[in-house]
Amino acid sequence: MTDEAVPVYYSCIMCQAFSPSHVCVVTPERLGLCGAVSWFDAKATHELQPAGPCQVVTKERCIDERIGEYEDVNEVVKKLSQGALEDVSLYSIMEKPMTSCGCFECICGIEPFSNGVCIANREYAGQTPLGMTFSELASMTGGGVQTPGFMGHGKHFIASKKFMKAEGGVARIVWMPKELKEQVRDNLNKTAKELYGIDNFVDMIGDETIATDPEELVAFLTEKGHPALGMDPMM
Repeated sequence: MTDEAVPVYYSCIMCQAFSPSHVCVVTPERLGLCGAVSWFDAKATHELQPAGPCQVVTKERCIDERIGEYEDVNEVVKKLSQGALEDVSLYSIMEKPMTSCGCFECICGIEPFSNGVCIANREYAGQTPLGMTFSELASMTGGGVQTPGFMGHGKHFIASKKFMKAEGGVARIVWMPKELKEQVRDNLNKTAKELYGIDNFVDMIGDETIATDPEELVAFLTEKGHPALGMDPMM
């Protein structure tokens, strides 16, 4: 199921007890950042609790299809965040990214040397090429604030065709912990093949056994011919 195939999305504010300004917008191709709320889950929650944490979000007034911004979505986000947020995009990490609470399974952050992004999952305790651990990334990404260049998300979103679509999609992924790479390998390889015609894309992505230093990572990416090195600058 694609985002274009459904008439509505759903909001989720289950995490507002500890992050009052955070609002997830759940679509068929973008699950909640906790990884536990899919579009079907949100739909069922709304049907069972019409006044509950998951509300219908219409998507009839598109502002910018490239980044996935809608007037309808902005209105809901502004209302549910008590005015803390004015607007969000669904498909960009650089322009009006969706907020994060603290429940994210993963954090994605821009890596300037490689012109791509690194992803760290909660289970990974080591350093990343960004010079920060998951905990350090979480301290600057969570709390219900918009942080351009950083984004909390679920593991399954990594292989989505809507992942960072505005910035070029999954081809921007240059580093992930080895365990996470193996978890998403099949689906991510399939997406990269469909979008870019790249075979075995995951083998082009660095991990902690290859490099945690950005210069060493770039050397590896160059050897592999990673597509991010030839893409338009993110900054």
